[in-house]
This record gives sequence, structure tokens and C-alpha cells, in this order.
Amino acid sequence: MFKQTRWIDRKFELNYPVGVFPCVVARIKGTPARLEEIAASLTPELLTAPVENGWTIQENIGHLIDSEALFSRRLNDYLSGHETLQPASLDGRKTAASNHNARDIKDILRMFRMVRGAFVTQLEALDENMVGRSALHPRLNIQMRLIDMVYLMAEHDDFHIARIYELIEHFKH
Repeated sequence: MFKQTRWIDRKFELNYPVGVFPCVVARIKGTPARLEEIAASLTPELLTAPVENGWTIQENIGHLIDSEALFSRRLNDYLSGHETLQPASLDGRKTAASNHNARDIKDILRMFRMVRGAFVTQLEALDENMVGRSALHPRLNIQMRLIDMVYLMAEHDDFHIARIYELIEHFKH
């Protein structure tokens, strides 16, 4: 099986023209439906099956909800004209503390659809000048436009969806 590069080790080419912003927004707007489709075919036991040195399928889904708060704060950074974006916590404590495995997957998916929908609504109201606004990303130490941040969100979503598919394959064998 193909081994995915760890999120923390990924590098990004952030040079998309502002005009592709609607396409990037469409990617993150579609994530709730993709997760709902995946989860619908899985049993509660498979969703919460323990994984050595990693999150369960359900925890990967829950982590995307946990990440929304950071993306929301960063959007506010852009809207407020801050020079530096909020730093991310890379220790996973928020996801661990959320105890997603004890929750019903339908509640997790409903919550994700709600928070992501609210975020997308904010994005869809922005103009080209705001989408091109730049701030320093603290971990990557690069100037990042708002379009780049949303692109990273889409990549982060896809990273976790790919991880979920890896886990599904792992448990099939």
C-alpha cells in the first residue's frame, strides 16, 4: 500500500491565481458530503476501531471539526488585517480531549456540516481584494494569501479523507 506523507512534512506550492478561489471553496464545501458518504457504509465498530499510533476513522472526522476553530480564527486574522496568522497546535490534544469515539457519528457529521457551512458562507461573501490579502503563516514561515489558506484547508480535508481510506483498507485485511 502507498504510504501517505505526514501532514507536518508536506510542502505546498501556493501560487494559484485569485480567480480559482471559487474552485477551492467548492472543494471544502463538498467535504461534509464526502464524509457522510464514507461513514454511511461503515459500522460503529469500524469507525471507532483502535489504531496503533493514530486516530480512529471517527477521530479523523472529528479532527476536521476541531480544526474549524483555527481556520475561523485565521479568517478573522485576514479580515482584521493582522500581519501574522494564528498558530496551530500540532499536539492533537484538542482531538484527544474531544472524545469523538464516544459520540454518535451522525452528530459529528451534522456538526461538521453546520460549522463548515457557516465558514463557507463567510468565504462566499468575500471580494477579490480580500481573497488576495496576505499574512505570515507562523509554522511555514511564508506569506500566505487567504486563497492559499483555503487551499490548505482543502488539502487538510483530503489528507484526512485519504487517511480514512487507508484505515478502511487496513481493517479489510
